[in-house]
Amino acid sequence: MNPADGPSYIAIARIVRTRGNRGEVLAELHTDFPTRFSHLPRVWVAFQDGRRENLALESCWQYRGREVLKFGGIDTITAAEALVGAWVEVAADQAVTLPEGTYWDRDLVGCSVHSTGGEVLGTVTEVMRVAGNHQLVVQGEHGEFLVPAVGAICREISISRKEIVVDLPEGLMDLNR
Repeated sequence: MNPADGPSYIAIARIVRTRGNRGEVLAELHTDFPTRFSHLPRVWVAFQDGRRENLALESCWQYRGREVLKFGGIDTITAAEALVGAWVEVAADQAVTLPEGTYWDRDLVGCSVHSTGGEVLGTVTEVMRVAGNHQLVVQGEHGEFLVPAVGAICREISISRKEIVVDLPEGLMDLNR
């Protein structure tokens, strides 16, 4: 990273609404590691207007699949309302280390997808999560199609080359269009 670009950030939650009357907010998780909140003394809050503030995370707990967050200095409903729609982020150097063979969505997006025979099929535009099943959304010459993100199909993933080699079952590209 070029130092002039500044630090990069990773979104781990999005604030969806206020909760209670003491400045708490309810956040939708965007991390596979929800327990990380209890280990974070501070987080970055990125607002829709481009501002970013570093806030102390006083407390957190899970509630119906979401995270309740209480930030230092945010003690009223009015103050909490100003956070709705903002992203909760950590600096990229605070990213959780992933186990071997797993990847960040941000690293997969932009990868070129090739068949085992070398044919370029398209580029990953998104990683879709459906009931624990991850799908790579690939935009190719003939439109968009989905590729299950499983080892039996995604034979080789090289983040450094931004390339994924796939062995697609016959008819999969046509099925997904």
